[in-house]
Order: sequence, then C-alpha cells, then structure tokens
Amino acid sequence: MRPNKRDEIVRKALDVFYHHGFHATGMDLLVKETGISKTSMYRHFRTKEDIILATLRLRDENFRNWLYRRVAAMADTPKEQLLAVFDALEEWFAKPEFRGCMFIKASAEFQESDHPIHTQSAEHKRLLGDHFLKIARSVIARDPEELTRQLMILKEGAIIMAVMGHSDHPARDAKSAAETLIAAHSG
Repeated sequence: MRPNKRDEIVRKALDVFYHHGFHATGMDLLVKETGISKTSMYRHFRTKEDIILATLRLRDENFRNWLYRRVAAMADTPKEQLLAVFDALEEWFAKPEFRGCMFIKASAEFQESDHPIHTQSAEHKRLLGDHFLKIARSVIARDPEELTRQLMILKEGAIIMAVMGHSDHPARDAKSAAETLIAAHSG
C-alpha cells in the first residue's frame, strides 16, 4: 500500500529532526529537506509542534517494533531477552545513521514535563519499561519493578555513552551490569 502524502511528510521529517534536532530545524529547512512545498506542509500540519508529535509517534512505533523483534529473535528465555536488549542496542549503535535517542533529545529540548512533546517522549520510555517489566516478572520473584527501573537506567545510560563517545562498548558494559543486577534480584 502506497503511503499517503501526510505519512510521506512524517517519514521524511523524522529523518530531518533526527539529524538536525528539533529547535534547530525550522519549517524552511523541513520544506527544503523533505521536498514538500510550504503549502502542502501546512495543509497537513498546522504547526511545527504537530509535525514533531507525528514524527515522535512514528519513531516510537518503528523503534519499539524493531527492538521487540530483535530481542525475540536473539533470545528464547525471559532472562536472555532482558540481556538481548543490550545486544540489540549494540547493533543500533553501530549503524552509520545512529545519532542517539530521539526521545531523549526531544525531552531535553522541551523540558516542561507537561509539554506535549515532552509527554510523548516520556510515554515512549514508559511503554518500553512496561514491556521490560512483563519480561522481568517472569524472571524474578523479588521486586521486578525495581529491576526494570535499573535496567532502563542502564539502557538509557548506554545510549548516552554511545552518543558522547565515552565508552568503546557502552552496550556491552551495560549488559555486564545488567547480568549482575538480574543475578542480584534472582537470589
């Protein structure tokens, strides 16, 4: 099925925002980089905020679908799945187009917790956490919520370290720490 014009704009805008950031990307740059006329852009999106929210929704769907499929393909048991998250991250970090987490960037640029863009970014992290919590509940009996929070911190930290270049193998380092945490929670 051929995507409609709005979907095409969102897909192209996602790449532009991911590469340039949100505040640094004006509507003129979006129009230039996407090859869409301003009239067409404003016909589909009233404001820049509207297109940012649409790109975040698309990125959320794409990223979670990719991550969940990769983890399922890499691991059979719940414990292995929790650890495979970091193997999937390592693959992501190695991609030439890797520029960090779009949701971390969005929440940093729109810091008010009630701003719709910040809220959308937080929702992405909540959905990931909920997914990992379901897995963690089948791995351990003692405080799966705490383990999930700790694993999320490791995941987010690995992403930041990969972007900042402070570690040669941030996903592997985080996976090693995750193994220790899972063992501690399993006892």
